[in-house]
Amino acid sequence: MKSREVVLVDGIRTAFGRAGEQGFFWNTRADDMVVKVIRELLRRNPQVGPDMVEENVWGASTQEKDQGLTLGRTSAILAGLSEKCAGASVDRMCAGGMTAVTTAASEIALGAFDIAIAGGVEHMGHHPMAATADPNPRFLVDRLVSEDALIMGKTAENLHDMFPEISKEMADEYAMLSQQKTAAAYTEGKIAKMIVPMTVYTPEGWVVADRDQQPRPDTTMEGLQDLKTPFRPLGHVTAGNASGLNDGACGVLLMAADKAKELGIQPKMRMVAYTYAGVRPEVMGLGPIPATHKLFKISGLSMNDIDLIEINEAFAVQCIAFMKEFDLTVPDEPRLNPWGGAIAFGHPLASSGPRLMIHLMHEFAENPEAKFGLATMCVGLGQGGSVIWENLQGNGEKAPKKKSAPKKKKK
Repeated sequence: MKSREVVLVDGIRTAFGRAGEQGFFWNTRADDMVVKVIRELLRRNPQVGPDMVEENVWGASTQEKDQGLTLGRTSAILAGLSEKCAGASVDRMCAGGMTAVTTAASEIALGAFDIAIAGGVEHMGHHPMAATADPNPRFLVDRLVSEDALIMGKTAENLHDMFPEISKEMADEYAMLSQQKTAAAYTEGKIAKMIVPMTVYTPEGWVVADRDQQPRPDTTMEGLQDLKTPFRPLGHVTAGNASGLNDGACGVLLMAADKAKELGIQPKMRMVAYTYAGVRPEVMGLGPIPATHKLFKISGLSMNDIDLIEINEAFAVQCIAFMKEFDLTVPDEPRLNPWGGAIAFGHPLASSGPRLMIHLMHEFAENPEAKFGLATMCVGLGQGGSVIWENLQGNGEKAPKKKSAPKKKKK
């Protein structure tokens, strides 16, 4: 059986709130955020009726309470999709939503479904990361992993040890630029079009959540240098050069390319290839590097073919390590996260993979000469995930690529 081409038709997300009682989603259920995204995808694409969606796949790192009970199925029912619509939940920690998208895409490619919705949700206020986890004692007793592997901030400090040339100042500068790019993107109206407003109840009463709570547009190098390093005395990793703890949901509408043509829909992107790779858990931030090398081998492409890059900014250090590996300009590669990243927007774990894809979708629209885009992210406990998308909104004429600075030899 010949596999079919899979296209992304649309994507949308909620605003990302701060986790905890100060966040605007504190009194909102995770599954209601998912339902909001599903309904908005259908509202924006009237050619696709609720009875036409055949699969609904959602990623979540903590699959219990309002994120449990097979969220892909329960949210399909709650959103008013057909009872014939299948549903599934997946978990790959931070890459849960990315995995939901690649899972649904694989199902479409093999002919199981024509149309699917996929995405990720994380309510870190209701479900703090690993709060209810019960790691097997053998991990530490048998020294299968370092103690650092279970504390993400310590894995980032380990990367600073591995790459001593990546200083705290470099990480802070990268973080400041992320905040500045996000602020500019907001001012230019680029972000609002990605967010579905949601009315939520807060201690101040009913409000409309339509703007991320995490960004700090007034971030300065002076302010960053004074922040505490909670994971190590005199360390490098701070709240300022790492992503936040957040609540949010993000989803995309996928279908077979021939189905989109039948419905008269112009898709935004075509999935070219994807893959995942493992690394040592105590340096989980390296994950995007082997995943991307592997993906280039699978696809036959190289970084020279990539016009836009969206990397999830779990920590500034892991982004800089990735940039150095692929000869990108540090700290501000023109192709990479042009509208900022998770350090500014926030990182509601499983939601972040689809967010990267939605950013590519909109960046492609503004750059019709761009042909290929890469979405990549690290994953807790030592993984990386990477996906290449082709721009279907372009004119087919590639502009000359901006040259990156030559790579410095590692010491």
